[in-house]
Amino acid sequence: MNKRAGIFIILVLALGAVSVFLSQEQKIFRAAIDPGYKDSRLSVEKRVINLLSQMTLDEKIGQMALVEKNSVHDIKDVPLYGLGGILSGAGGKPANNTPQGWLDMVTGYGEASRSSRLGIPVLYGVDAIHGHGNVPGATIFPHAIGLGAAHDRELVKKVAEATAEEVRATGIFWVFSPNLDAPEDIRWGRTYEAFSDDLEINADLGSAYVQGLQGAATDKVEMVATAKHYVGAGGMQWGSSSNKNFKIDQGTTKASEKTLREFYLPPFKAAVRAGVLSVMTGLNSWGDEKISANKYLITDILKKEIGFKGFVVSDWYGVYEIPGGEYTAAVTAINAGIDMVMLPYDYKTFIKNVEKAVRKGDIAEERINDAVVRILRAKFSVGLFEKTPEGNLEIIGSKEHRALAREAVSKSLVLLKNENQTLPLSSDVKRIFVAGSAAHNTGRQSGAWTIEWQGIDGNAIPGAISILEGIEKSAGSGTQIVYDANARFVADEDLADVGIAIVGEKPYAEGWGDNANPILSPEDLEIISLLRQTSKKLLVIIVSGRPLLLPDEMEQWDAIIAAWLPGSEGDGVAPVLFGKRSFSGKLPLPWPANLDQLPFSHEGKASDKTEPLFPKGFGL
Repeated sequence: MNKRAGIFIILVLALGAVSVFLSQEQKIFRAAIDPGYKDSRLSVEKRVINLLSQMTLDEKIGQMALVEKNSVHDIKDVPLYGLGGILSGAGGKPANNTPQGWLDMVTGYGEASRSSRLGIPVLYGVDAIHGHGNVPGATIFPHAIGLGAAHDRELVKKVAEATAEEVRATGIFWVFSPNLDAPEDIRWGRTYEAFSDDLEINADLGSAYVQGLQGAATDKVEMVATAKHYVGAGGMQWGSSSNKNFKIDQGTTKASEKTLREFYLPPFKAAVRAGVLSVMTGLNSWGDEKISANKYLITDILKKEIGFKGFVVSDWYGVYEIPGGEYTAAVTAINAGIDMVMLPYDYKTFIKNVEKAVRKGDIAEERINDAVVRILRAKFSVGLFEKTPEGNLEIIGSKEHRALAREAVSKSLVLLKNENQTLPLSSDVKRIFVAGSAAHNTGRQSGAWTIEWQGIDGNAIPGAISILEGIEKSAGSGTQIVYDANARFVADEDLADVGIAIVGEKPYAEGWGDNANPILSPEDLEIISLLRQTSKKLLVIIVSGRPLLLPDEMEQWDAIIAAWLPGSEGDGVAPVLFGKRSFSGKLPLPWPANLDQLPFSHEGKASDKTEPLFPKGFGL
């Protein structure tokens, strides 16, 4: 045997010896890919098992990372790190902020993810909580509190279906709604995101919303819905927030386990029965422990006891609110049952930390496998491996969807007071004065989560119609409509037959809307006073994300309407004012008379002090 042949044999033997020591992960990576998981004829479970068996540990961990789009350093990182999810957070949008721009952006992330070794598509998520609110020109439906006031299951289902259609048109298949919180304190800046403080309303409308988004089937769905915020959100104590900038948002829920089970869990049970594919944990704490760290609530109750088969996702930076540093926080949350972590920033460190935790035995690989199975189950169920972006951009802001939104607006209005036969407005009324900060302001009537995270104060919502414009359209030809935002009307001999003050809150989101004294502003009250002086009858329309404490002067107001946050179709208000549609809305939560009544607790404490100004379910 010559020297060259000897060297060759030695190399072959050496390589063989090395192969013995190859890790399971390296062997998986080097093996030929079995494409069985790409066969849509197979069941979801078979496809999940087939794909999981071919994934390396790093590929599995990547699927557990949910990253905000602006934090993706390079689009090549999507396949490189196998990122499982991307979201548009805090108003994250494409440079070309149009429906086409959104479609192009989302398609780009999707195509990038499919270039990875296994081609696992990324799941893109958005806060389409009252329509596809991030996208200019989309139909903006009433916020959830208005839908709660309408309490019409079929209407809510149709709203969710329309929202899903507009979201899918931009290539997105994951929506962070419905919100099943139960707000007990109107000082909370997220009150309007919930249907009600009533478990039955939340269960009824929440399950309807899930079915509207996802469709009737459970293994082949149209959209991945998200039931949030699990669990006890809305019951936080004032002044307990873990965020120094807030007062109640991200605070502590001190409810007993009995109360938690009786009042907060039922809507989530209903959502699970409806087939919801993801559940988002809240940023609140139960007792001294953040929800995302609570294994009893997430694993024992939600997954085992209730039987939830989808994946659990944490809220914005929620995992890192757990004390102990990034490594400890990630380990604690994943062991508690969090499947996908809304980081939303540093995915590289997260992947390294979780990989390290598995190597050290701080997280069992079985827990990683369980998380990935749940995430893949959702991706296969929504057909993400087969779907291509629909691109049906004409559906965004369509006439049909806007008509549905107008119906929702009309049904959400709650008539709180009506004296001196003020409403409905007569067709022969000669002169109407209209004033107020929310009369001709589509930004205020839409609220937050619209174009921008904190919303827009002004008329910058494409395609939206203000409440004033709706009144002008619905008034009879013989009726004169005179508008001045500040009610600086000339007090001549001809008083207005009716003065309409349309007042309320500036847009706000989350803890930035926490308000120690939610009342009408001094400017609003001055406008109402001026209208009272120049009008025979006075109607006050309150545009707000929550009940506002009303002054003693309300005794001088002839009629009061709670319009909530109606969205882009402000012309849904006028038909009810003029009697073309009847008032049907009912208060979805109590309207307090004063701060001493707060919170309206399920455990019967502060709410026992006095009767509210208007009880839950009230509506003339």
